[in-house]
Amino acid sequence: MNQPASAYFLEDRHDPNETHTLSVLVANEPGVLARVIGLFSGRGYNIESLTVSETEHQKHVSRITIVTTGTPMVIEQIKHQLDRMIPVYRVVDMTLAGRSIERELAMVKVKSSGDPRVEALRLAEAFRARVIDATTESFVFEITGNTAKIDQFIDLMKPLGLVEVSRTGVVAISRGPEGM
Repeated sequence: MNQPASAYFLEDRHDPNETHTLSVLVANEPGVLARVIGLFSGRGYNIESLTVSETEHQKHVSRITIVTTGTPMVIEQIKHQLDRMIPVYRVVDMTLAGRSIERELAMVKVKSSGDPRVEALRLAEAFRARVIDATTESFVFEITGNTAKIDQFIDLMKPLGLVEVSRTGVVAISRGPEGM
């Protein structure tokens, strides 16, 4: 007769992964970004997107926007660990805040001629992408929007001669009169 390996019944938990956008206000000083990134890499958390820039020059404050994926428990753990870091002033989960706007910028290079070239221009107009560089053989388009819109534009450009893509990563801000 086979007996179970343990006297305790352990239920397998398969919480679904969620994608969250975190805005983190930090002191703009050397090493802060490395410490924040170290928190993620040291614990095996993935960063889908990362943008950083100084937002208040006089106060030496920077804003780091991180898009990460994990179970709800992992996301909570990430937020608590970020909150405990010394140069971190505030952590806001823009996904849970609900009232936020997320945008990304991409530059998309397409090499084509003839009908595919005309089709690329037509699609760019439909997506409100701007031509920021043009030669007789290629275009560079600038497109802004949410990540899904940019992904869709890139997918449509692939059969038309997509050469290269450069993306900024997601930036986010809450709606309404309140600041972070």
